[in-house]
Amino acid sequence: MPIRLVAIDIDGTLLDSQWRLPARNYDAIAAAIDQGIEIAVVTGRRYDFARPVIDLLPRPITAIVSNGAIVRLSDGSTPIRHLMPARVAEAVLRATADFRDGAGIIFDRPREGQVAFERIDLAHPSRRGYAERNREFIIEVDPLERALTEDPIQVMFNGGVAEMRALADRLRSLPDSASFTISLTEYESRDFSLVDVMPAGCTKGSTLIEWMERRGYARGEVAAFGDNLNDVEMLQAAGFPIVMGNAVPGLLAMGWTMTDTHDNAGVAQGIERYVLRKWEV
Repeated sequence: MPIRLVAIDIDGTLLDSQWRLPARNYDAIAAAIDQGIEIAVVTGRRYDFARPVIDLLPRPITAIVSNGAIVRLSDGSTPIRHLMPARVAEAVLRATADFRDGAGIIFDRPREGQVAFERIDLAHPSRRGYAERNREFIIEVDPLERALTEDPIQVMFNGGVAEMRALADRLRSLPDSASFTISLTEYESRDFSLVDVMPAGCTKGSTLIEWMERRGYARGEVAAFGDNLNDVEMLQAAGFPIVMGNAVPGLLAMGWTMTDTHDNAGVAQGIERYVLRKWEV
């Protein structure tokens, strides 16, 4: 069954370790689009943080962003939007007050106020880097609950791997844990992790399935590339899951087809071999 849709994660997958787009990845994606294959970038980044990467790619590109909360097309339309009730976001914040330094809220807004922090932690290298790249979109609100003047996309946290695992465990143990979904992304080599608290049932995989149904794609007509824990549901949704050679151990252990690393244009290799069938399989 030929592939009609290719879903590709950004960080650790499409981009190399220096956050650059390998030319070979661009060429493979362009060749797939030329053959009528839909390309979807499926990422934990919010849309405007993903946009500089999307703008490097040939058109058209379907953007499934914020771990599946938003689907935005090349014409600027937003056919799918999954928001979190403000009362659920407030309950999450109140239950995690001791993690407040690494907490933020993401909104679906045009520019200013897309991201709300209680305070911007410029002493933390990863948080400082994010703040510097996204300064025009960020507001500071103290206490953070006051920012919940509308339903957000998600509540996000970042910190060390052990700290974020403990946070995820706490959230899972809350009596109302069924009212939200937890997405965990880990970078053990630099002891950095993200916990994204999403609307109930919202994952990269659930929205990919929703989009497949809208577009009329069978599961066997979909390939997906990923490298981290928040890609698991997306890879499970695809009929042809492909794991990056640099993927976290939990993904490598799944036994899925593996391509080369992000530093060796693993996405291009996978598209060439399994989608465009340039190599013998």
